Amino acid sequence: MSVAQPPDRSLSGRIRAAWGIVALPLLSILLALIVGALVMILSAPIAGKPVDLGLPLTAYGALFQGSVGNFDAIIGTLRTTAPLLLAGLGIGLGFKAGLFNIGAQGQFLIGGIASIAFAQLVHDMDPLIAIPFALLGGILGGALWAFIPGVLKATRGAHEVVTTIMMNYIALSTLSYLASGPLKLPLSPQPVTAGVGNAALPILLGRDGHLGILIAFLVVPLVWFLLYRTTRGFEIRAVGANPDAARYAGMKPRRLIILTMSIAGGLAGLAGAGNILGVNHQMSASFSTTVGFDAITVALLGRSNPVGIVFASLLLGAMRAGAPLMQIEAGVPVELVDVVQAIILLFLVANAVLRRFFRLRGVSANLGTTETMTATYGSEAIR
Repeated sequence: MSVAQPPDRSLSGRIRAAWGIVALPLLSILLALIVGALVMILSAPIAGKPVDLGLPLTAYGALFQGSVGNFDAIIGTLRTTAPLLLAGLGIGLGFKAGLFNIGAQGQFLIGGIASIAFAQLVHDMDPLIAIPFALLGGILGGALWAFIPGVLKATRGAHEVVTTIMMNYIALSTLSYLASGPLKLPLSPQPVTAGVGNAALPILLGRDGHLGILIAFLVVPLVWFLLYRTTRGFEIRAVGANPDAARYAGMKPRRLIILTMSIAGGLAGLAGAGNILGVNHQMSASFSTTVGFDAITVALLGRSNPVGIVFASLLLGAMRAGAPLMQIEAGVPVELVDVVQAIILLFLVANAVLRRFFRLRGVSANLGTTETMTATYGSEAIR
């Protein structure tokens, strides 16, 4: 019988361990950028333009300049990063429990509209009261929206991928109704909500570096502490790894499913509230965002670890923030960012192919998700 070897605590051992964790995400990013460059070059003749082999360098240079080229660009990157970070933390937390929360999009929207509703209740009150109250509304709205599929999963075995996607569409319709009716700005010809009044987040840095950015980064250590330093966090990870073993150990998978989904929804709702209170200040009936789905890439790229999610959200936030300058200076549409992001996700999912093709040894293929999302978390497994 083989005996498990203790982890190598030497410097070289730590370096190998770190490389095993970051190798696949870094390789996926590099390959996605290469594919993006090929797309730029090969699509030029289709658009009736001459082939320019230097176009990728110009485009990526402008992308870099637009994201971190100056102080305002850095603040813009952080502003774009904040909602991705919070929603990514929520999805990553779900992954740890073996749950695939596709509903961050709807939770984000409900969190945003709930923050506006709560802000209307304290519209003229002191900001010290109005801001926390509106943020609390966003958290509660997102948590409630995730609580519903959590209950359906725990009590009926309904797969959260299906129910959360359905909740996304209900969220869109709910937003349209509220922005056109109960929360509509009086006398406005357009279906848009009233403003948030004194609940608007104050600007701390630059032109648009609002308080929500600071809040998003302060949430990171809280989520990390919950996962790795509390009994409840251990139970969440244990249920995600093996719900049967967790149940035999005295844990309650049903309650943990509902709790984890609610916390994840609350984080996505806080992302929506922060974005609305800090940037938009109101919502239209057709308000749209890609934050919820971008956050899935963030969570996978960050391996569902709060620290990794920080770096992943910074990367995607920088790409989103720098895309407009890339389009202006290089003539490359901002949609290229969507292409690169999708390719990153594709390579992450196809990690077995990458490991075999590049002969990567000692590289972990675990993205922070577990097989329980499609296997043991069936209706019979939850008792």
